[in-house]
Amino acid sequence: MRSEFKYKVPLERLSELRAAILPFVAPDKFASKQPGNQYTVRSIYFDTRNFDMYHTKTDHLAHRLKVRLRGYNIGDEYSNVTCEIKRKYEGPILKNRASLQYNMVQAIYNGADLDTILAVTDEQIGLRKFFYQIFSGSLQPVVTVIYEREAYESVILDKENGIRLSIDKNLRSVPYPAIEELFVERDIMYAYQGYFILEVKFNKYCPAWVKPILAEFGLLKGPASKYVMCIDSQPVINTARRWDSLIRSGALTKKQKT
Repeated sequence: MRSEFKYKVPLERLSELRAAILPFVAPDKFASKQPGNQYTVRSIYFDTRNFDMYHTKTDHLAHRLKVRLRGYNIGDEYSNVTCEIKRKYEGPILKNRASLQYNMVQAIYNGADLDTILAVTDEQIGLRKFFYQIFSGSLQPVVTVIYEREAYESVILDKENGIRLSIDKNLRSVPYPAIEELFVERDIMYAYQGYFILEVKFNKYCPAWVKPILAEFGLLKGPASKYVMCIDSQPVINTARRWDSLIRSGALTKKQKT
């Protein structure tokens, strides 16, 4: 299990914060190969018709689950993508990840035989867990969350603690994507403009050098769910969510909605 501390930081302090952390970190092996030491993260989030996963976060439940399909930069149907289940138990986070070619993920989602496709992969258990969550929960693609990430790892060797810092900026989203639209940007809405998100990730303890930097910038740990922020920024999603809430409560019938 792993811990993640998140901080919302005003965008005008980005250069200052980057300069403060650079003596202790270096771009990770993925970011260092990209212009500006950053790459684009694209994640299709799945949820129930009632947005149960959204509400577990907004209702501050201790045990939460997210199911997402993640790709990077500009890809195509032959790109490898990551099928991920993210669980949070109180504080620690547990992730189940498995990679598969994007066109194969689309095929399974659209009804292709799971066993036939998984027979050619080495990550069958993770993929079965991912598609079990989707099919058993009748999950649908709700939103694609997109942002640029500067990813750093500690230059102080401590493999057991696995310290990573990331700066996530330009948070934006696509509403109701098709499974084929992971790399498509249309009907974009920006979320939490004027801020970026600093994430500090570790296995055992928050490194001592981080704390003075957080104090210097007046940063306080708090909720910073990109999924929730993107849902809240999308009028088309929130309209549908409000209609469904009224129907479930009995205040509105399906006939009245139409």
